[in-house]
Amino acid sequence: MPITRLADCPAKPWKNGLGRTRELAIHPPGAGMDDFLWRVSIAEVESAAPFSAFPGIDRVIALLDGDGFTMALDDGRVHALTTPCAPFAFPGELGVQVALAGGASRDFNLMLRRGRARGGIEAWHTAGVRQADASIVLVYCVRGRIGTDEGELHAGDAWRPGSGALGLHEDALALAVRIEAAA
Repeated sequence: MPITRLADCPAKPWKNGLGRTRELAIHPPGAGMDDFLWRVSIAEVESAAPFSAFPGIDRVIALLDGDGFTMALDDGRVHALTTPCAPFAFPGELGVQVALAGGASRDFNLMLRRGRARGGIEAWHTAGVRQADASIVLVYCVRGRIGTDEGELHAGDAWRPGSGALGLHEDALALAVRIEAAA
């Protein structure tokens, strides 16, 4: 499948209009916010704006860059999203208030329609060749270079492998999205 360059993904307002996001992939292709099975995006968090509510959606996020932020969830949990590439999962219908840890941050977002898909984000740090199995639907290059059958990924690039092989160069870091049908 083709490589997606983040620079080619236009910034769009969050569902609540209080931030910006860049969509890397959505399934099925052409789906909208009300009928996607899964969606992957990069969010720009520049203020203490609350997250958009997504009833019936399971969310997984990971800090990409910046100081991060603390999330206060309506269920009483408080989570500091300050460690890069450490995924955090939460139900999309929960209210989430944000307190910035410093300046602006960017985070990697996976949304899954509950009851139809389940999945997560894996951080791949080790250099070498990997064979992506069919459940890996997207690989995002956080830093460094990653070789694929369709070309080289650089920071900000995503690839839909379709069971292809990829090679992480020294100092490369990737986020891999694994999705399976819900049982």
